[in-house]
Amino acid sequence: MAYHYNDDRLPTIVVIGGGFAGLELVKKLNNKPFRVILIDKRNYHTFQPLLYQVASAGLSADSIGFPFRKKIGPYPNIAFRMAEVQEVDPAAKKVITNVGTFLYDHLVIATGTTTNYFGNKNLASWGLPLKSIGEALDLRSEILQELEKAIVTETVEERESTLQFVIVGGGPTGVELAGALAEIQRNVLPTDYTEIDRKQMKVVLIEAADRLLATMSEKSSKAAKNYLEKLGVEVRLDTRVQDYDGASGVLQLADGGTLRTRNIFWTAGVKADPLPGIPAENIGRGGRYLCDTMNRITGLENVYALGDTSLIQGDAAYPNGHPQVAQVAIQQAHRLASNFLRWETGKKGNAFSYKDKGSMATIGRHKAVVDLPGFSFSGYFAWYIWMFIHLMALVGFRNRFMVFMNWMWNYFTYDKALRLIVRPYKRPQ
Repeated sequence: MAYHYNDDRLPTIVVIGGGFAGLELVKKLNNKPFRVILIDKRNYHTFQPLLYQVASAGLSADSIGFPFRKKIGPYPNIAFRMAEVQEVDPAAKKVITNVGTFLYDHLVIATGTTTNYFGNKNLASWGLPLKSIGEALDLRSEILQELEKAIVTETVEERESTLQFVIVGGGPTGVELAGALAEIQRNVLPTDYTEIDRKQMKVVLIEAADRLLATMSEKSSKAAKNYLEKLGVEVRLDTRVQDYDGASGVLQLADGGTLRTRNIFWTAGVKADPLPGIPAENIGRGGRYLCDTMNRITGLENVYALGDTSLIQGDAAYPNGHPQVAQVAIQQAHRLASNFLRWETGKKGNAFSYKDKGSMATIGRHKAVVDLPGFSFSGYFAWYIWMFIHLMALVGFRNRFMVFMNWMWNYFTYDKALRLIVRPYKRPQ
């Protein structure tokens, strides 16, 4: 039996956010007995794990973005609306947006996270984040603009700050971005920027903890640090950033030290951004919604949170909430879709239980680390595994083909060919 969106007899599920959790939930509800409305402020899904490759000129932006309408077009019971949510009203069961109001029987919030600058206004103004395609393009432009500027810079001091790229945050994004910048220094500068001595370009990775990739095994952390240092990256552990003076280009560290740089790339933390209308008592640490083991926001009827926005209480294995990674988001979406079907037939729902299938990060050519349940490994094979997993996880054959072809070109030519400043990045004034 086919179910259709225009059948108003069906229960309506409104899903806010088309990231890993939201899109996966919508896919699982295809041709099921519900009317589903997916709301997102953008008209495309972003494959965030590869944003750093757009930022480092390795991939085009459209190869990691996929239009929602192209994905859900064949789904008869699902509709998409590009809108910005202004408020939710759980009592009236409605979502208020800039394009109108949507009524729901079930509401699912899967809005992901934003960059967390921990209250520092200077870092928020000057530090470039990496959470969206637009931000990745800004970062790419900034890197290329600084290399162009370095060629015509007259003073040694100014050239030093122009060619010093500081990444704050030693998680997967920071580690992968640092490795990509080091490969630009090694492979691109000698051919495209011959006026610059590549030794003058410096990549610094700052991490407040005592090791990189804190959510991975210690073996993988050590391997990642070793790979980065062999690429020429300066890794600073147990180092906290205090402030940044954008006018003088001085980064102040908590230990009293300073770094001269015009380039601060911030990958040090994320936070959820609660929607207006959700009571404060339902919001926990990091802005995440407090949920029961079925992802229902505590104290609210038929309102759920998935992925990075949810903080499930009652799971003894994860008392502080589950990791904010794609695996969790996808598994939660599968469970909630299953529960919607169970509840619709009068059955009890099943609690969410996270199954950690492993984690991985790549540092550069033939350099990656992989943690699987029970063992870890690194090197060539880990790198190939990383590429295969990420290639298969992309949405759409076209995107997989484009990414694969770009990777092959980069592999055989050592050339990141997408070094275009299509929209110059403008620094804050």
